[in-house]
Amino acid sequence: MAEIIRMPLLSDTMTEGTVVAWHKKVGDKVETGETLFEVETDKAVMEQDSYYSGTLLYIGVQEGESVPIDAVMAVIGEEGEDFKAQLEAALAETPENAAKDEAPAAPAPVASPASAPAESPAPIPVAAPAGGRIKASPLAKSMAEKEGIDLAHVTGTGDDRRIVKRDIEAYMASGTIAPTVAPAAINFAPAGAGDQDIPVSQMRKTIARRLSESKFGAPHFYLTVSIDMEKAVETRKRINEIAPQKISFNDLVIKAAAVALRQHPAINSSWLGDKIRVNGDVNIGVAVAVDEGLLVPVVRHADMKSLSQINGEVRELAGKAKERKLSGEEMQGNTFTISNLGMFGIEEFTAIINPPDACIMAVGGIADVPVVKDGELAVGKRMKVTLSCDHRVVDGASGAQFLQTFRTILEDPIRMIV
Repeated sequence: MAEIIRMPLLSDTMTEGTVVAWHKKVGDKVETGETLFEVETDKAVMEQDSYYSGTLLYIGVQEGESVPIDAVMAVIGEEGEDFKAQLEAALAETPENAAKDEAPAAPAPVASPASAPAESPAPIPVAAPAGGRIKASPLAKSMAEKEGIDLAHVTGTGDDRRIVKRDIEAYMASGTIAPTVAPAAINFAPAGAGDQDIPVSQMRKTIARRLSESKFGAPHFYLTVSIDMEKAVETRKRINEIAPQKISFNDLVIKAAAVALRQHPAINSSWLGDKIRVNGDVNIGVAVAVDEGLLVPVVRHADMKSLSQINGEVRELAGKAKERKLSGEEMQGNTFTISNLGMFGIEEFTAIINPPDACIMAVGGIADVPVVKDGELAVGKRMKVTLSCDHRVVDGASGAQFLQTFRTILEDPIRMIV
């Protein structure tokens, strides 16, 4: 019996996925454990392995298309097997299709490679239905709009003659139209360039949704302190003289925050709607900037790790984040988050709380500023940090006490190893 492959749930916040690439094509043999396709979620690009062995009989979602969780992706079965009835039933069960006025027709079973004709049948041109609606994937519509293509003139080769990405590319390659001025690169748009519409990625959609919910759902308040970093600078210098790998200031910040959180469990809490959870583990999320937004890999049990361990783990996680190769587990379980923009010359900023955390700490850069020492003006090294707090969980006094402890540790770093 054929097996229906559906869009899997690959993260706790995922609502839909975008197919990045298929590793198999219709008619190919598939073994259990082989990578079938790659899917972009709200957090990463992940490989999805097959749980079944057989022949790939049908592909229902093309590269570049986005579909919701549990949508029909493919069918695997025996070569030449008739899966039409089973596919129609599966499509009817899909929430997205159940809501439509008419369900898309399932394609006929794919012939085995040996009996397949030398050439595929010529696609039938799409004609707009009576209501004027042309079936096209979101990506195809976006490409057509950007290139000024009338979808009524494009031949659809997808399911039920739906227009997909490859059809737009084929139409452009045919020379039927001459593309207008090529769109300028996002980062280097020349003066006078026209507007550019950029499709919203799964990651950006989730960032927009979650941070909007946080900002407008959680009552934020902010506490800022200035920290004397002279001893931290000297300590880091001495550590790096003997350490096998160089310790960063961010490593010191993570360790100091972890130690302070252990002393102030109220800050290491989560709002869960009908209850507040005081987390037993100190798991610090570290915000990492990537091309499409922000990812937050998690350093688990940070209070129990050495500076070298934290450094190595952050480096590895940041590298995976930039390649969109983080696993779901590596981005879950945070109890507190740190966002550091000091390396970009930012001296002070506020950050939006990363749910379900009760707090997030925004870290600025270390600046040389005039200070008074022993009654005389001198040059000091100061770093400002701002704690964003969810007032449903944390009160001003609790946040202030945590920052006092955090500042004391960084101003005398030996405290983080005592």
